[in-house]
Amino acid sequence: MTREQFLNSLDEVVELPRGSLKGTENLNDLEHWTSLAVICFVALADSNNRVNLSPRQIIGCTTVSDLLRIAKVDP
Repeated sequence: MTREQFLNSLDEVVELPRGSLKGTENLNDLEHWTSLAVICFVALADSNNRVNLSPRQIIGCTTVSDLLRIAKVDP
């Protein structure tokens, strides 16, 4: 999955129009970055990139770029 495709999927997870996320956004500024969104992100990373994430990895993220890094999405 490309970076753009992953970001578009993440847009859906956080209930934003497609193409909204660029990577620089702070997770605390995303209204719909909730526990449900975290679960969806984990599933997205697992199903598309075969990455198993731990809660500790996600807690350490502060930006969308951090999420992309731990999900091993190519820049």
